[in-house]
Amino acid sequence: MTAAATDPNDGTDGSVPELPPVPERPEEPHARLTFDLDVDVCVVGAGLAGLSVALELAQSGLSVAVLEGRRVGWNASSHHLGSVTPGYGVPLDELIDRVGPDHARKLWVLSLGGMEIVRQRAAEAAMAGVMQSAGALEVSNVDIGDRLIARLQTLGAEFGTDVEGWQVERVRDVLKTDRYFHAISYPNAFQIDGRRYIAGLEAMARQAGVRIFEETAVIGIDYSGVRKRIATPNAKLRAADVVLAGNVHLGAAAPRLSDTLLPVWRYAAVTAPLGERLAEAIAFAGSIADTDGVDHYRIVEGDRLLWASGETTFEMAPRRLAGIIRRRIGSVFPQLGKVEISQTFGGVVGQTVHGMPQIGELRRGLWVASGFGRQGLAATAVAGRLIANGIVDGDDRWKLFSPFELVWAGGEVGRVVGQGVFLAARESALAAGVLARYRERAAGRARIKEARLEAAKRRAVMPRVPRPAPRPHPGEGGQDAAE
Repeated sequence: MTAAATDPNDGTDGSVPELPPVPERPEEPHARLTFDLDVDVCVVGAGLAGLSVALELAQSGLSVAVLEGRRVGWNASSHHLGSVTPGYGVPLDELIDRVGPDHARKLWVLSLGGMEIVRQRAAEAAMAGVMQSAGALEVSNVDIGDRLIARLQTLGAEFGTDVEGWQVERVRDVLKTDRYFHAISYPNAFQIDGRRYIAGLEAMARQAGVRIFEETAVIGIDYSGVRKRIATPNAKLRAADVVLAGNVHLGAAAPRLSDTLLPVWRYAAVTAPLGERLAEAIAFAGSIADTDGVDHYRIVEGDRLLWASGETTFEMAPRRLAGIIRRRIGSVFPQLGKVEISQTFGGVVGQTVHGMPQIGELRRGLWVASGFGRQGLAATAVAGRLIANGIVDGDDRWKLFSPFELVWAGGEVGRVVGQGVFLAARESALAAGVLARYRERAAGRARIKEARLEAAKRRAVMPRVPRPAPRPHPGEGGQDAAE
């Protein structure tokens, strides 16, 4: 799950924790486009997807300009949980049902490749210190039993993913809560510092020759002709190819594309230091996410929790979600006691109706890399590689995403319906967890009762051995008494 931030310093108590410093940006980083410019490719949007595309294209020798209406990575792209895991926002079994096993396998392999792209970039000198922890757990709120074995078979043997199934005892050994049952472990997953990653990606793009213009909104695009014409408030730009990577913020640049995205605000919080009690409750260094998408969290800075929970289709002040997140932490790990929230943040991502990202060529020379809500960091790297290869080499592997077309998200009505769906799904997941734990306790009580009944039966059928008659003591009877 991604959690974005419109205001990273929106603390609930005024005591925002000191985060590691972000690598310094180059001189005059916020240059606007004030002169007409011709380039090979224009990328609209300087988030993770846009910078990934721009970097790949520049490394292939093309001239690239990135137009950003605000600042590089100002929204979701630099404020997220930083988990790099395989897959997409659609559960694997649903993906297989939609496109078939062979097609789904190819998409999944792309996501594994996206993870390695992020890993290689994070190892660059420009991103020193960006790597934070390894491993990820997908925990189940209900007892999935035999379904775990089937899923492990699909992920491991059929889709080439390094995974491991954890039984209930092992899960509860590292996560001291009865909320979780089985889990799937992804040992090759990892976590990064989101702010450092976007800053490093920007630095790599600039070093490769990408020209980034901030506070330069695109107010119109003329797609006719061999050279596309992009209008901004103070200048015009021409390019052979245009890549739309601005997500829900494209606005006038591509209103039809923006209308296919449901804006979803996600929220997260960082706790105050919790000391040794945190290590006693959570003995896993990587990220933990439940299968129903209710909670996603990990340990940061040694003894703090970074916890995401809650989403809306309408913007709310992040501090208003602090109480919800605090209660979720207390519900899952009551032994932590009263948890103080030091920082809250939230921001908007674009979610497609079908749940998959939008990657590919819409028309000759017009490309899209959008809809990355719920998709994760690997998907943005995949988009960059596929689009760059499509433009430079004519590689058409981007067509693997063609079945997931642009679908209208329903406008204001869609947002109302979407909010209802989110709430219903969340309540259903929570209710299913309560029921699963009730059944577990009932089964435990039944086993105890059966054991007691069995013990009583064994006692009832044991043969009775007659006790020998007591020997009379002298003077109590017999011959001695007669005498």
